[in-house]
Amino acid sequence: MYTMTKTILSSVFIAALIGCSSAFAPSSSSVIRETSLSMSPRFDKTSQKWFTDDPEEMAGSSYGPIGSLYRAGPKPFFTRIFNPDTYDQAVLKYMAQDGCDRKEAQGNMDAFLENPQDWGFQKVSEQNGAYKKDYANANMEPKQVILTTVWGVGVIYFLGSLIYNGIQDQILVGSFHRTMELLGME
Repeated sequence: MYTMTKTILSSVFIAALIGCSSAFAPSSSSVIRETSLSMSPRFDKTSQKWFTDDPEEMAGSSYGPIGSLYRAGPKPFFTRIFNPDTYDQAVLKYMAQDGCDRKEAQGNMDAFLENPQDWGFQKVSEQNGAYKKDYANANMEPKQVILTTVWGVGVIYFLGSLIYNGIQDQILVGSFHRTMELLGME
C-alpha cells in the first residue's frame, strides 16, 4: 500500500513538474504573431477599405464558401455568397487586429457570423486563460464532413420533396379536404 501511494505521488509530482516547465517556454502563437504582423493587411484611408499585397492573404487563398458551410453552417455561407466584399473586409480587419493568417481569420469570422454571442464568450474566456478554440479547422475531421454531407443531402431532399408535393397540390389540398370532412363541413 505504501509503495503504491508513493508511486502515485511521484507520478503526480513528475506531471506537475513537466507542466510547470512548459510554462516558461515561449508559446508558438507569439512566434506566429510576430511573423504575421510584418505582412498584415493595411487600411487605405482614401478608399476606406482594407487591403493586402501578400497573395497568401488575398480573397480565395484559404478556403471557399463550401468550407464556411462545413465549418459554421449556412449563415456565413450565405454571407459569403451575397456579400463577399463585406465578408472579405471583415476578414482582413480581423487579420490586421489579431495578427493571424487568413484561414484563422476566416474561421473566426465564420464562427462570429454563425453565433456572435458564443464567439464573443469564447474570446473572453480565452483572454482569461481558457483553451483557444481552433475555428479554422472546426468540423473538418473526415467523419464529421461525411456526417454533415449526409445530413445536408437528407434535409435538402426532404425540403425539396415537401415543396414539390406542396406545389403539386398533393399535401396541402388533400389535408385541407380531410380536415373539412372530419369537421363535417364538406
